[in-house]
Amino acid sequence: MSLDDRLLEVLRQVAPGTALRPGLERILRANTGALVVLGSPPQVEALFTGGFQIDVPFTAQRLSELAKMDGAMVLDETATRILWANVHLMPDPAIPTVETGTRHRTAERVARQAGVPVISVSHSMRTITLYVEDWRHVLEDVGAVLSRANQAVAALDHYRARFDEASAALDARELHGQATLLDVLTLLGRAEMVRQVARELEQYVAELGSDGRLLRLQLEELSAGVDEEERLAVRDHLRARPGWEVPAVLAELSRLTPEELLDMAAVAKAIDLTGDPETLDAAQVPRGYRLLARVPQLPPSVVDRVVERFGSLKVIMAVGPEDLEEVEGVGAGRARLLREGLRRLADGARPEADE
Repeated sequence: MSLDDRLLEVLRQVAPGTALRPGLERILRANTGALVVLGSPPQVEALFTGGFQIDVPFTAQRLSELAKMDGAMVLDETATRILWANVHLMPDPAIPTVETGTRHRTAERVARQAGVPVISVSHSMRTITLYVEDWRHVLEDVGAVLSRANQAVAALDHYRARFDEASAALDARELHGQATLLDVLTLLGRAEMVRQVARELEQYVAELGSDGRLLRLQLEELSAGVDEEERLAVRDHLRARPGWEVPAVLAELSRLTPEELLDMAAVAKAIDLTGDPETLDAAQVPRGYRLLARVPQLPPSVVDRVVERFGSLKVIMAVGPEDLEEVEGVGAGRARLLREGLRRLADGARPEADE
């Protein structure tokens, strides 16, 4: 399950190296169990029955001591203060839940009804479970998470290498006027594979907290530039349906499964292009956004104006420096940089047919 920023932030709040994590682990060691709510908006307080307000700074020791009482503890949303203790929560019993234990049922229903993160610590199962709206996640031992994270790093490294291969192949074909729809879709499919594995690894990094610093660096290195290149490739080539914008095409691609991303016909159909093999071989005329972005010292605003002026990479490569200088923001210096940059790219790229 891919996580949005909010869910990742909740994982970071309970990760190793935070103030909250040792408090939860103390509760586990004491075999007392607990129900902890992160945030006290009106919709949470409306579910209160009993309890008492204390509003004191959070410490792991205070949390574990207060857990000895039967009721729930309510913290502020940043988990820096304990606001209420020994609170009995009464969520709507009609809210569906997959849980069987009383504490876990209450946690899931409160999370769904009030929209705040809820943590359930089970002394019998010795687990810490997070609930955020409809999302449920059991925290695992750091070693187990690290093991899976390292597997994800290996997969990400593999898919990044495949993406780089597709990018280099598309470079060569675009620069030599041989690009096809299949080349473009191959790049997009491999970019999405990188993005999917990167999202999985991002969850592990969030859950590991201070133990995931190295993984964070690996994640950043292996995913760097992929999102932007995918976006520019869509701008270059895909005008699939009237009214479709780049974000809409990217959203459709993000919904594909790994199996579908390996099938170029499926990728084509997902973005309203035919999956017919003959269509996949259709020639493409890149507008030039992706390759011009590689030219050093050429701002995106200037790239946009150059592409708008000339319409395609083929024309941009053919025009003289005087024509480039006429574009607003280019001038003699940037015209020279642009031509030299494209020439270097062309010299370093060979079409597959010539290899």
